[in-house]
Amino acid sequence: MTSGMTTERPLFTAVSSSVRQVFQLLKCINFAQKAHVRISREGLRFAVEESRVVQGIAFLEHALFTSYTYSAPTVDQAEDDDDDDDDNAIVFQISLTALLETLQIFGVNDVKDRWISRESAYGGVAGSLARGNSATPFGNRVLGVTGMCRLSYAAKGEPLCIVIEESGITTTCEMITYEPDYRDEIPLQRDALALKIIMRSHWLYDAITELSSTSPSRLTIEASPSAPYLVFSSTGPLGSATMEFSKDQQLLETFQVPKRTVNSYKHSLIKAASRAMQIASKVSIRGDEQGVLSLQFMIELEGGGVSFIDYRFVPLLPEEGKEDEEKEGGDDHDMDEAVS
Repeated sequence: MTSGMTTERPLFTAVSSSVRQVFQLLKCINFAQKAHVRISREGLRFAVEESRVVQGIAFLEHALFTSYTYSAPTVDQAEDDDDDDDDNAIVFQISLTALLETLQIFGVNDVKDRWISRESAYGGVAGSLARGNSATPFGNRVLGVTGMCRLSYAAKGEPLCIVIEESGITTTCEMITYEPDYRDEIPLQRDALALKIIMRSHWLYDAITELSSTSPSRLTIEASPSAPYLVFSSTGPLGSATMEFSKDQQLLETFQVPKRTVNSYKHSLIKAASRAMQIASKVSIRGDEQGVLSLQFMIELEGGGVSFIDYRFVPLLPEEGKEDEEKEGGDDHDMDEAVS
């Protein structure tokens, strides 16, 4: 939705000294075409969801930008957003695909391909972080010369304006904004957690990669206060596989599991978080008593800061798991990939 140009002060402007840094964070939730954007005094929140069973959230804190200005909408501008909380935040929807294409208009090195080694648990960026080296997924040594990115939003109904400057070249893009399709997050009952585990993110990535060898349709996560403490398992047409983690503090930095819990999730949806697993230094695995799973990734930024990517997954019902197994045993049935 667009309207004529306005001469009033924009509701929001932000300047980042690294367009690649913004690109790599948003790339972590690139599993759907559209993103729900929420702008507040705290920062920008991009949320992507698929069929209300998986949701990826990238939060770009205001401290991530060299300049950040936010003006709360007037009562008239916010009257249609009564359900939104926190100082009448600006909400709209944009094409995430188009936004990522704009941010990489000058070309962005792919951190995943250049710096992640699947052959070594300490390869790539994750390995550098584990060994205490100075390289981060967003360092100049990894990404090359950074470009400046300016974001602005003039008023409700106006396009999101993006200005990118690099090597003396300036590109301006105005992206159409849409009314948001949804607002609610997949609920996680933080006061009723069944498990909370913190571990190095690349170990989770290695486990999911190994389990993918069976072409599974679902992934089962079992946690228990006694051995085996944490188990990832999968079953597919090519067989079954299991990965177990001991309670050693060098493996599991935090382990809070009051009682045994077992839940299954669609494997293709878990794989949607692979990019975040690769570039994050740590991951917090939380699950509530309803089986909702949260994977919160901590990503280290240049200059010592951190940013977070949060994924949430709705568990499969037992009946859904049985249906998947029947499909796996079928003659010509292909696995239904909800997320590419």
